[in-house]
Amino acid sequence: MSNQPKTAEDLYHFLDELGIRHVTKHHEPVFTVAESVALRDEIPGGHTKNLFVKDKKDRFFLLTVEENAVVDLKTVHTLIGAASKVSFGKPEKLMDYLGVIPGSVTVFGAINDTGHNVTFVLDKDLMQHDIINGHPLSNDATTSIGRDDLLRFLEATGHTPLVLKVTA
Repeated sequence: MSNQPKTAEDLYHFLDELGIRHVTKHHEPVFTVAESVALRDEIPGGHTKNLFVKDKKDRFFLLTVEENAVVDLKTVHTLIGAASKVSFGKPEKLMDYLGVIPGSVTVFGAINDTGHNVTFVLDKDLMQHDIINGHPLSNDATTSIGRDDLLRFLEATGHTPLVLKVTA
């Protein structure tokens, strides 16, 4: 079917090629925002929560918001241009499109979305932070990059992210 998903090392190499400064801290695997809170003192910046959702026409979206933000899944479709209310995407599609498993969902998965199957939505509040943190394709590390560099990274993967207020 598709090629093997890219690894964290592939991601770092890609960021280096773009001249994007990045710092990665390795830690125990974390599967939820609650588990990752212990790392806050060690990793400055905006910490992310990612929601992989789809509409009835099988259009997929990755909503990247601040870790404690609330997204109203009943109404967010009106903000992101979805064809209908959204529901969570299946783990198989998450792997096919972003190359990650549940618990490791990340905006950096854009590097694996070579078919441009996913629309990336960055919450406006998250983008107030100078530094944005996300998993480097696995949940045993956190990679920090600048806000503007995150936009450059997404553009370099062929994605033009939507920066919208999608949180309550």
